[in-house]
Amino acid sequence: MEALTNPPTVDLSVSVGSLTLSNPVLVASGTFGYAREMAGLVDFASLGGILPKTITRLPRRGNRPPRTVETTAGLLNAIGLDNDGLAHFLDHRLPYLASLPTRIIVSIAGRTIEEFTEMAAELSQAEGADAIELNISCPNVSGGVDYGIAPDRCEALVRQVRSRCSLPLIAKLTPNVTRIDEMAQAAEAGGADAVSLINTVSALAVDWRRCRPRLGNGLGGLSGPAIKPIALRCVWQAAQAVDIPVIGIGGISSLDDVMEFAVCGATAVQIGTANYYDPTLACRVASQLSAAVNELGEHRWIDVVGKLTM
Repeated sequence: MEALTNPPTVDLSVSVGSLTLSNPVLVASGTFGYAREMAGLVDFASLGGILPKTITRLPRRGNRPPRTVETTAGLLNAIGLDNDGLAHFLDHRLPYLASLPTRIIVSIAGRTIEEFTEMAAELSQAEGADAIELNISCPNVSGGVDYGIAPDRCEALVRQVRSRCSLPLIAKLTPNVTRIDEMAQAAEAGGADAVSLINTVSALAVDWRRCRPRLGNGLGGLSGPAIKPIALRCVWQAAQAVDIPVIGIGGISSLDDVMEFAVCGATAVQIGTANYYDPTLACRVASQLSAAVNELGEHRWIDVVGKLTM
């Protein structure tokens, strides 16, 4: 597909609850640092939004190394939510993020419903956070997916957070479940404004000569092009099951990938692993969207969402 700049007649804006994005291209949490690291490479104004690295209530050291290993068509990681904690984020990260000309969606993870709720409540009072993504799907920490694999626990968590948080809420779902549509419905029933999917696929890489895993944590999460067909399937199933927006994630590395997610039902997308080797990709893809929308005979991005026929 030819890389054309956006015709001015195409409306690329999308809404996630009360949050309006100028375009549907976001960068995924954990792959973009806290944005400052990308300042010399990326035009932040061209992005629909930024999801900085997931934060927890207290600082975490993460998992022991090695934490990443390349696999066929993908990347296996077990970072373990290494971060400096909520207080440090509020004092040292959020002020810079708030100064950027794009939306900031803060990703949080907790060990209990109470931790999630307290963090979300505190962030909703902070200056600079436009929305919150609830990371209930991290496979690389103890208890990281507890709220993402049981519909009743997912609904209860989202409902409790919703009661204390005025910001738009996005529930990030794991593919490591039997029925992704039921998980999406549970998040919607709890009051989520959107669901994002998928997080990484639980996987293993081994060194057969040493008879040891290649990651210090043993298991890790697989991302990159290898998981895109799984992500497309999950997005399509979730989009059929809920009325809230679905944000597609998983193996996106081109305009064609973005459009595939769109026709499967993704209102917006997050670019993740590709940021490691091409940090300008998200900006470049955003500049090509309108031409692709025109190619499908539409003048609004939202009108191409869910056009897939089965």
